[in-house]
Amino acid sequence: MTPPGASPSGDPHRAPQGDIGTAWSAPPGGPRRAAPAPQDTRRARDARVAGGVAFAGTLMLCGGVLAVLQGIPALTANGGGYPRTGSSAYDVDLTAWGWIHVVLGVLAAGAGAGLLRDAAWARYPALFLAALSLVTQFLFLPHRPLWSVTVMAIDAFVICALVARQEPP
Repeated sequence: MTPPGASPSGDPHRAPQGDIGTAWSAPPGGPRRAAPAPQDTRRARDARVAGGVAFAGTLMLCGGVLAVLQGIPALTANGGGYPRTGSSAYDVDLTAWGWIHVVLGVLAAGAGAGLLRDAAWARYPALFLAALSLVTQFLFLPHRPLWSVTVMAIDAFVICALVARQEPP
């Protein structure tokens, strides 16, 4: 049996191989960790993407409800307080905008609910509706510029989250 502090080989000039001896032999920056297995990195990426899709579904559900609420005032007789803009290249009656927002809002809310349930059918319609919503909000810029830019940013995030998700082989 080797006494404590002595070298296991019996050589008194050799440093003991205990906790201190291995600490001095560690490479700079600490011991090297093994690279994660490809399955672990794939699982982490899938979890991140799935979280993004769930968040996109939540945004689509809320955005759809808000689009309906945005469209209802435009359907009223006085335009719901939307400012009358001068002529523009995309001059559309406010009543038409109201119907566009109500219909897109209902469809987007349905697609968002489908994304939250992880329904396979919901991904492509949600992607199409988010792109259509982005274009619609761009055309609605003269009426509510700050709101339209905010919804366009949300739609862009939804599109990125849905495009990032790849179906398993």
